[in-house]
Amino acid sequence: MSEAELIFTALAELSTRQIAETEEAKGVIENAKAGKDGGSVAKNARKELEGKTGKNVVSEESFLSEERQVPKMKE
Repeated sequence: MSEAELIFTALAELSTRQIAETEEAKGVIENAKAGKDGGSVAKNARKELEGKTGKNVVSEESFLSEERQVPKMKE
């Protein structure tokens, strides 16, 4: 992972934890929602940086092949 990828991953994790704590999330469903919301914070920040710099944050090496991808959760 590149430095930027690590930073945005850390932002997603921090955002998720703080959202879960603020909402007093209990159980898988509530914590999954906090995770999705925390990931959105990092995604929006990443997209803004990419827009300002014209450079992709996510490197080609970070993509998983289709057979190794994690299935999406049902909402």
